[in-house]
Amino acid sequence: MSTSSAAAPARAHYPGVFVNGDWRATEQAAPVLNPATEETVVAAPWGAPADADAAVSAARQAFDDGPWPAMTPAQRADALARLRDVLSNWADDIVALVVAEAGIPISVARPSQFDAPMRLFDFFIERCAVFQTMRTLPVTTLSNRQGSTVLGAGVVQRSPRGVVSAITPFNAPFFVNLLKVVPALASGCTVVLKPSDFTPLEALLLGAAAQEAGLPPGVLNIVTGGVDVGEYLSTDPRVDMVTFTGSDAVGAKVMAQASATLKHVTLELGGKSAMIVRADADLDQAAARGAQELTLFSGQGCALWTRHLVHRNVYDAYIERVAAILEQLPVGDPADVKTVVGPLIRDNACMRAANYVAGARDQGARLVRGGRRPPHLSRGFYYEPTLLADVRSDMTVAQEEVFGPVGVVIRFDDDDEAVRIANHSAYGLSGSIWTADPGTAFAMAQRIQSGNVTINGGTGGMSPWAPFGGYKRSGVGRELGADVLDDFTETKAIQFHAG
Repeated sequence: MSTSSAAAPARAHYPGVFVNGDWRATEQAAPVLNPATEETVVAAPWGAPADADAAVSAARQAFDDGPWPAMTPAQRADALARLRDVLSNWADDIVALVVAEAGIPISVARPSQFDAPMRLFDFFIERCAVFQTMRTLPVTTLSNRQGSTVLGAGVVQRSPRGVVSAITPFNAPFFVNLLKVVPALASGCTVVLKPSDFTPLEALLLGAAAQEAGLPPGVLNIVTGGVDVGEYLSTDPRVDMVTFTGSDAVGAKVMAQASATLKHVTLELGGKSAMIVRADADLDQAAARGAQELTLFSGQGCALWTRHLVHRNVYDAYIERVAAILEQLPVGDPADVKTVVGPLIRDNACMRAANYVAGARDQGARLVRGGRRPPHLSRGFYYEPTLLADVRSDMTVAQEEVFGPVGVVIRFDDDDEAVRIANHSAYGLSGSIWTADPGTAFAMAQRIQSGNVTINGGTGGMSPWAPFGGYKRSGVGRELGADVLDDFTETKAIQFHAG
């Protein structure tokens, strides 16, 4: 069951979890809090392992006996286009949920949390429509034991892996839900989606959309709940693959849980990405982007550049510019179009940020601005955009992911030192270089141990053609890219005599 407050947005009400094409009532409900007001948006269905079991059973049956994996890629692309069209018609309702349960300011919610993932949806449909399930092997001429030559040929068959468990985070729920669910479905897999317990509504909404789009029962299932549900979906032997986005600590647990049944695992985890500002950089441009990286989604983004490595000659000027920008950014109600910085997801996230700042100051860092909860906001999980200077690379705040609006500025003397500092991290998800010399930046980018590096802002957005993922503790595998569907498939080589 689900009950709501008077302020609940449309499409926030669901009678249960979504299993086998219908709603399955749960024994419990849990409040979904608005992080800006600390009030309950809705009491949403709270799933249990029994619900996860039912969802896996439905997904297994839909894969083994249903029509979905047997469809041609073009047929699946048509079905997914219907799902896309349903979601497109619900755009305003989805954006309202993003603001209400994730606290993302409405000023950025539409472009970043609806328009961007829907463009990816279109890309997935396009890749599905042209997906080749049979790929020709080169012709071979091999000598046999009798001394004659065998003319050989063959194909590689790409088949869907099976049942996929998709476990998603709170910071960009609708975005990441689509990022995982759509390519899995496009490849012919069936899916059980488990969202963060903080943001279940943008996942349950996909169940309603799947019903309206006419997806076959069991193809997409959505189960809410806690750690016990996540563990079930990572360990059940009927699940063939787990795709997870979240912290590196939880990702390691998911990998360990999945290892007992040797599941295929894709992990998109944390980051402590470096933004390198060379002495010849356009400081106004770099500072504007640097301030944005510290405050977008209130710093709750795995790929945000939170380590700013700045050449000694422009270090003070850069700090001055970033601090001035941060001082002017409106912090407050995410439903207000003027707001740029919204709340963190929960109070413990504010406490976590405060502890990192206090620890950094104890280790010798200088607080430039922020470092407190905004005094003008009596409610909500807010923390002021914070900038720390005189930070060393070995400080805790420079090594661990804060997941809040806290940035550190570190000096460097030359390009080699900048690359060394950038690579001095357990993570390697993203990064950038700002300079008037793109050729030098390109050479530096090749040496940085990171899955993604942009030069002077890159392409201006998230290119679906670029694989996304990280080195080291930032994850295993990649999402997006031209071969985005391949990871959800198994390969089989079928070889034969050509003559």
